[in-house]
Amino acid sequence: MAFTSVPTRQPNRRNTELMLVIGAWLLGVAGTMQIAWATGEGMTPRLWITVLIVGVLAGAMHITVRLKAQYADPLFLPIATLLTILGLVMIYRIDVATAQRAARNDAPVPTPDVYAQLTWFAVAVVLFIAVLILVRDHRRLQRFTYTFGFLGLLGLLLPLLPLVGKTVNGARLWVQFFGLSFQPAEASKIFLTIFFAGYLVVKRDSLALVRTKFLGVGFPRPKDVGPLLVAWIISLGVLIFQRDLGTSLLFFGLFVCMLYIATQRRGWLIIGGSLFVIGATMAYFAFGHVRLRVNIWWDPWADSNGDGYQLVQSLYGFASGGLFGSGLGQGYPEFVPFANTDFIVAAIGEELGLVGMCALLLFFGILIERGLRTAIAVRDSFGQLLAVGLSIVLAIQVFVIIGGVTRLIPLTGLTTPFLSYGGSSLVANWVIIALLIRISDRARRPDVFVPPVDEALTQVVRRV
Repeated sequence: MAFTSVPTRQPNRRNTELMLVIGAWLLGVAGTMQIAWATGEGMTPRLWITVLIVGVLAGAMHITVRLKAQYADPLFLPIATLLTILGLVMIYRIDVATAQRAARNDAPVPTPDVYAQLTWFAVAVVLFIAVLILVRDHRRLQRFTYTFGFLGLLGLLLPLLPLVGKTVNGARLWVQFFGLSFQPAEASKIFLTIFFAGYLVVKRDSLALVRTKFLGVGFPRPKDVGPLLVAWIISLGVLIFQRDLGTSLLFFGLFVCMLYIATQRRGWLIIGGSLFVIGATMAYFAFGHVRLRVNIWWDPWADSNGDGYQLVQSLYGFASGGLFGSGLGQGYPEFVPFANTDFIVAAIGEELGLVGMCALLLFFGILIERGLRTAIAVRDSFGQLLAVGLSIVLAIQVFVIIGGVTRLIPLTGLTTPFLSYGGSSLVANWVIIALLIRISDRARRPDVFVPPVDEALTQVVRRV
């Protein structure tokens, strides 16, 4: 029996990716021109240079993917690029509105944030390229499971140090070195995801053992509940000492979800949910800042000119936007405090309306779905859990921030991935995209068929 050992050729969809990236860039150019026209700012030479720089950065990422991960999923890069460009356009819009408001009030014009965000985008692109070049096989990350776990915990503890830690808006999340500030928790979410994936690959058999059953649901052995208790205590520590509800919820939710996916035991969800309810109840009665967040969520109009002002203005913005929005450049996003960070979704809802919000959620949904699809397609257990964990990180962030801004849940303080102003978040989310691209390249890469030695074609070897 003869075999033909020719590798199967399959399209890698890189040209599709290129067309989608160009489309995302053109949408950004159209949005910028619309804002410049609607606000009377005009397309200055500096703005054209900014637009060209964004195009060059997006092109550099595409070329890197084409060279280093040619079989990667073709949707990761265009969607993340589109979301980043939409964030830059909205930050520019808010800069213009804030400057015009300052001019009307004879107040000093603040420094535009869009150029700082563009600088952080350039840093994110450099790290994106570095990850694709240095991490040629995602399975090698498993060798450093506990190192990543240590780095993740170190990132959570750094803001508590007296000399480098910095408190901003009541939360102690920042560190400052030589005048440069960043949030180490953004890097910790990647490190801890790698740690959780590596840890659960090794321990999931013992964690999946069922000791007792209650109402048809299997529960783990008491001695195996230790890791979940450790994750719960750490998340409570973040809430208590850093006063950050969002980061605490993100890390605990990530570990519980990955634990359930690794073991397929509903008992872990019940135990995790019970611990969350206990922790949330304790936090509500023990800490004033948690109680304030809940009270604002429950009735923001009770103090609409004080603590509830930000959320009330956000809801008025959504109501003003209606179905199709007021149009780019024609709303009043400057009325919402911190509109370019925590509440950038409110600005989008006002100017693009419900239709724009649905499109935004659709893009995030596709991004997360492609991450989960990658987890199904990849063959190794570590890659499956890592892809699931990175997708869950994005999903929790999107749900928590959009749920908070729309008053579905209490406000938490997380940033919207790729959209909000902030370098740490933007860089970390692009590293997540780079890792997902690397895993999807491994999952979609065609296998080269190597016939068994006994069944290979007979070859004639010249005698030397």
